[in-house]
Amino acid sequence: MFDRICVPTDGSDAAAAAFDHVLAIAADHGATVHVLHVADTTRDSVTRIGRDVVDVLETEGESIVEATAARAAERGVDAETAVEQGGVPETVVDYADRTDADLVAMSTRGRQGVERLVGSTTERVVRRSPVPVLALRPGDEAVPYPYEDVLVPTDGSPAATAALDRALPVAERAGATVHVLSVVDTGGIGVGDHVDVDVLSEYADDAVAAGVERAEAAGLEAVGAVEVASSPARGILSYVDDPGVDLVTMGTHGRTGVGRYLLGSVAERTLRSAPVPVLTVPVPDEE
Repeated sequence: MFDRICVPTDGSDAAAAAFDHVLAIAADHGATVHVLHVADTTRDSVTRIGRDVVDVLETEGESIVEATAARAAERGVDAETAVEQGGVPETVVDYADRTDADLVAMSTRGRQGVERLVGSTTERVVRRSPVPVLALRPGDEAVPYPYEDVLVPTDGSPAATAALDRALPVAERAGATVHVLSVVDTGGIGVGDHVDVDVLSEYADDAVAAGVERAEAAGLEAVGAVEVASSPARGILSYVDDPGVDLVTMGTHGRTGVGRYLLGSVAERTLRSAPVPVLTVPVPDEE
């Protein structure tokens, strides 16, 4: 299912920890990891000084990718390396496209610290990437692989369907239980709004039932749930903690989105706070 995994790294401890998780996935799938370091030439401290500094960045990058590839070799995983100049998000997406990667896997923390702010490198890659992105937070290396429980939030949209399409083979390979969750969002319901939560719950029930049926048809154990919360992200995060899951797989937009890269989307809010890996699945823009 995963043949070529693009792994951006800056040599930080967080990136190294995330790579352990990636290696477990790559070893299981027999995948090649494409280790990339981006010499970030968009920083003012670099572009104002000139070529010598860029050379230093590239030399440092070569050391980082070589050390990372050596770790892959220790696990029996094939690795290819590259050091490229440019802005980090744009270069990662371009490299993944050129290498025909079917997954980008990266840490949400780098040398600049925890990337929880809007516009972080990981979020910008998620918005642009034409392939799924596995976002790994510090501490995710403690999450077991193969996964035991995979959560797929759904609102019945094409994005949710695409996420389920990706989640089912992941769960099948790992022998995991699939949790299909729909959150009834009460955050946008005002005092004067004529919105019946029971009606919204019926739509949620239908979306969950459809997801559970597909999972069971694939021969997987499935659990369905409907949660009422003040926001979809809060409902998802609450479910992650109880009963507990190892991976969240979700589309990059849904029924509430106005476009694929909606800032502050449910996927991005979940990615910032989820204590487990989050696999985001892009959906082609509809005409």
